[in-house]
Amino acid sequence: MSNINKIKGRIGILTGGGDVPGLNPAIRGVTIRANREGYEVYGIRRGWAGMIEIVPDKKADNSDKYIRLTDEIVNKVGRTGGTFLHTSRTRASHVPRNNVPEHLRDKYKDDINDLTPEVLKNLDFMGIDYIIPIGGDDTLSYGVRLHQEGCKVIAIPKTMDNDVPGTDYCIGFSTCVTRTLEMTNRLRTSAGSHERILVIEVFGRYAGFTALLPTMAGAANRCVIPEYKFKIDHLTELLVEDRKKNPSNYSVVIASEGAMFEGTEMVFENEEKDMFGHKKLGGVSDIISNQIKEVSARFNKNQKVNVINQRLGYLVRSGDPDAIDSIVPMAYGNLALDLIMNGIHGRLVTLNNGRYDNAPIEVVTSYKKVVDVDKYYSKERLRPIYRDFESKPLFIMASD
Repeated sequence: MSNINKIKGRIGILTGGGDVPGLNPAIRGVTIRANREGYEVYGIRRGWAGMIEIVPDKKADNSDKYIRLTDEIVNKVGRTGGTFLHTSRTRASHVPRNNVPEHLRDKYKDDINDLTPEVLKNLDFMGIDYIIPIGGDDTLSYGVRLHQEGCKVIAIPKTMDNDVPGTDYCIGFSTCVTRTLEMTNRLRTSAGSHERILVIEVFGRYAGFTALLPTMAGAANRCVIPEYKFKIDHLTELLVEDRKKNPSNYSVVIASEGAMFEGTEMVFENEEKDMFGHKKLGGVSDIISNQIKEVSARFNKNQKVNVINQRLGYLVRSGDPDAIDSIVPMAYGNLALDLIMNGIHGRLVTLNNGRYDNAPIEVVTSYKKVVDVDKYYSKERLRPIYRDFESKPLFIMASD
C-alpha cells in the first residue's frame, strides 16, 4: 500500500459541455503524469453536476459521483472518443430548482440557485488541492468563478467550435474538421449523381470556424457563418453558378447552425434553455434548402434545382480522435501538471502560434472568439479569403 504521507496532493478533473474526441487522451495525459509525480487523481463524473451531487459524508455512497483514476483505467480509454467520466451542461451557480440535488432541496428553494458553497464544501470534503476542468467557454467560465473564490484551478480548453478565447486550439476541433471533410466528400457522390445542390449543416453557434475551415480545405464551394448575415438570393445565385461550372453539375454549401440570412434570426429546435441560457440550435439548413430550391429557378432558366440537405450533427463529434486530437490533449495534460508542480494556478493552458503556453484563466470570459470577417471571409463570394497565409497558425484564422 502507498504511504499517504508521500502524496504530494490531490487533483480533481472533470469534463463539461459537449463531448468531443480528445477528452479521454487529456484525462490520460493528466493522470499518468500526476500518478508518476506522486499525486492522486480523482475523476468527477458528469462535469459540474458531479460537484453539486456529492454528499459530503464519509458514510454516503458517492461511487457514482467520482472515481480514483489509475494508470490502468485511463490507459484503456485514452485512445477513444467521448469522455468516460461523462458530461453535463450544469452551471453550478445557476441551478434551477428542479435540478437541485435531493439532499439539498430543503436548503435551496429559489427558482435559480447558486450552489457554489456546496461545490467548495465538496472540494474540501474530497481533499482536492487542484481542480482541472476541461471544457468550452461555458464550462470554464465557472472555473473562473471558482478561481475567484480562491480555488486552485487549471483550465484545459475543449470545444469543436474552437471558440475558447486566449488559445489558437481547443481539443476536438481538428477531428471535427476531419470528419466534416470526410462526410461532405462522401455526400458529393449523391449530389453529383442527381445534379443537385448540397447543403451541409455543422455545429457553430456564434463562431463559424467549423464551416469556414472545411470550406477553405475544399469541402464546399461556399459557406455561411454566424458572423455575417447573408442574402439568400445571393447565395443561391452563387451556388447555381458553381453548379453550372462543375462537370458533374452539382455544388456544395456548408452552413453553421448559427448562420442567419437577412431578415431572420437563429433557428432553434425548441424554446428550452440550458443553465447557460442557450437554446438548442438546429434546422437552419432546412430553411436554407427550401429557400434555395424556390429561388434557384430565377438563375437557372426558370427551372428549380433540387437540393440535398444533411445535418452532420453528432457524427462530427463522435468516434476516435485524429492525430492532432491525440497529441494536443496529451500536451495540455502535461502542461497542467507542469503548472501544478510549480505551484501555479488560475491559468488556461494554450497553444498559440504553434507553441504551447498558458494564460490567465480570466481570458476565458474576457471576450467572444469569433471569425474576423474582414480578414478571413469574403462577403461578396461567401467563402474564405485565400491570401496572406505567411506566419499564420496551423488552422489559419485561429489566433484571432
